[in-house]
Amino acid sequence: MPRRPTLDPIRLREEIAQAAARMIAEDGTDYATAKRKAARQLLGDVRVAGEWLPDNEAVEAEVRLYQALFHSESQPRVLALLRRLAVLAMRDLAAFRPYLAGAVLNGTATEHSDVYLQCFCDSPKDLTLHLLNAGVDFDTSETRHFAGRGEVETLSFLWKGQWPAMRDARLLAGEIRAELGQPVGIHIALYDADDERGAVRAAAGGRVARADVDAVLALLAAAEAAAPQVPDAPAAA
Repeated sequence: MPRRPTLDPIRLREEIAQAAARMIAEDGTDYATAKRKAARQLLGDVRVAGEWLPDNEAVEAEVRLYQALFHSESQPRVLALLRRLAVLAMRDLAAFRPYLAGAVLNGTATEHSDVYLQCFCDSPKDLTLHLLNAGVDFDTSETRHFAGRGEVETLSFLWKGQWPAMRDARLLAGEIRAELGQPVGIHIALYDADDERGAVRAAAGGRVARADVDAVLALLAAAEAAAPQVPDAPAAA
């Protein structure tokens, strides 16, 4: 039976954030859907005002805590694989000013996460032709502009190691299959070159909303340096 609504909005937001975080970490549910489902679990069909729902930053904090408690071994491996995939893609798309965004950037990615890239170029059609010439079979849709200015064209496909045409891509695809058991979705949002100026500014609170390839490489290096070192096996007597 659904729990009765609490009169304490702070506690209610905490409980919704915790329930939503479990859905995101375990099922890959998006933040908005997870918050709505969590509210229904806690309150039934009662309509919840927006100010009673936690913001995404609060939910993200709970996702990090949940992952640290229950997926502390597997999640860093998955995150590293997805960041390595992002680097491969960004290097191939270097002429189109690619940036990484989303869970793979902020560090909360799981086996359910896709790689979200944003490219800033004078001619988005050139990027489309670049992928077509590389044999990438993609779908076209629209996603919301990061600054809320309408929609931008987005190219999406399942990555199975088919691009870029290089040995590193094939090797990484094998690692991803072994760890995730499924291909990874890649989404490339196509922005005008003029949008890049607003994109590189830090978001509210100093949060980094997107990162170039050098920043992603730095994240990979920092995670590798912080990882526990496995001691060498003792030499045989």
